[in-house]
Amino acid sequence: MARRSSAAAKSGVEGLALAAAAFVALFAFGVPFPVVVFGAALLGWARSRGPAEQACTVACGDEEAVPEHARPSAARSLRVLATWLPLWLGPVLLTGLLLGWDNVYARLAVFFSKMAVVTFGGAYAVLSYVTQQAVEHYAWLTPADMISGLALAETTPGPLILVLEYVGFMAAYASPGGLHPFVAGALGATLTVWVTFAPCFLWIFLGAPYMEAVRANRSLSAALSGVTAAVVGVILNLFAWFGLHTIFGQVGSWSGPLGLRLPVIELVVAGDLRPELGDAGLGLGGGHAASGVA
Repeated sequence: MARRSSAAAKSGVEGLALAAAAFVALFAFGVPFPVVVFGAALLGWARSRGPAEQACTVACGDEEAVPEHARPSAARSLRVLATWLPLWLGPVLLTGLLLGWDNVYARLAVFFSKMAVVTFGGAYAVLSYVTQQAVEHYAWLTPADMISGLALAETTPGPLILVLEYVGFMAAYASPGGLHPFVAGALGATLTVWVTFAPCFLWIFLGAPYMEAVRANRSLSAALSGVTAAVVGVILNLFAWFGLHTIFGQVGSWSGPLGLRLPVIELVVAGDLRPELGDAGLGLGGGHAASGVA
């Protein structure tokens, strides 16, 4: 019992360290989200190579035979692939081949298809990656647009689908081609939702029979535990990103060895502080400028 308690405490400390490392990698160094997730899974897998207590996960000490009805079938897996792969990738290929791979619809289809494959950890972990790419890489939205999208989504249950649909709409609305902007936006939103959630059905129907086997596999279970710990840091990065861009009117990147996002100075005097927050938003008074690093 004491050994298990010690192993659990050690696992908790290591999980916190992994979460902190994930946050620093994203916030300070701008490491892509898929790299962070893959690295966390690799570290979790490496821990499973050690003593059994060191790799203890949800399946630790609970390994048992997989029931007959839960055993995977190659024939069933092939049927699932034959059904859901064309439904998912068919629109992606048609969009790219007919409109060109540089078209906004093709870019939306490819990006959100990739997102559906590489993201783990729930809605807010996914939004961290989408924000990084949609704002900083593709420039489909401004930081203010992304904040508005999240605020809109938080007014109803299930923020993920609303934010992703919003990103697809705004991206196509800004590049409508020969279409009316609203029609282009609606098509972009529809395509985004389809390529994001069609793969979910593929993963569910294809992977469900393997879940018991995964739980009984110490290495895979440890890898997933590593991803779970890293997702905490991913969500913290999302919190920091939205917090900075909500409180401060302008946020820049420090040109030093780290890619830190820092608020631009002279907040109050220059009028860069969000007017809806006012001086109370930062506990500032008297109209004095804040000092810091530009």
